[in-house]
Amino acid sequence: MAVLRERGFNAVINFRTAGENGATVDAGRTAAEAAGLNYIHIPFRQPSAEIVESFLAAVAEPANQPVYIHCGSANRVGAMWLIKRVQQDGYSIDDAVAEAEAIGLRSAALKEFALGYLGAGN
Repeated sequence: MAVLRERGFNAVINFRTAGENGATVDAGRTAAEAAGLNYIHIPFRQPSAEIVESFLAAVAEPANQPVYIHCGSANRVGAMWLIKRVQQDGYSIDDAVAEAEAIGLRSAALKEFALGYLGAGN
């Protein structure tokens, strides 16, 4: 976390649930706060509109910029980032999907959720 702060990050968003193998949520919070980072825990395994709204509010907050976002495999990060890029940054669906997949979105279910949330699902 100290390295993230040294690299200029102001916040960390963690999507991991406390029960995930290796998640260390409490230790992550402690380390982030000790480094002077805002720590935002939005745990989920299954996405929901409420999760998306919490995430979008957190990444839109100027005090959190720039923000480091993580989960266990980058799938959740990719799905939420896809939504953020379209809704907040004006990306096309195709460009946002390409970026999300480059980040690590591989889950068909999470991609389907993100596209459905954006009203672009099949």
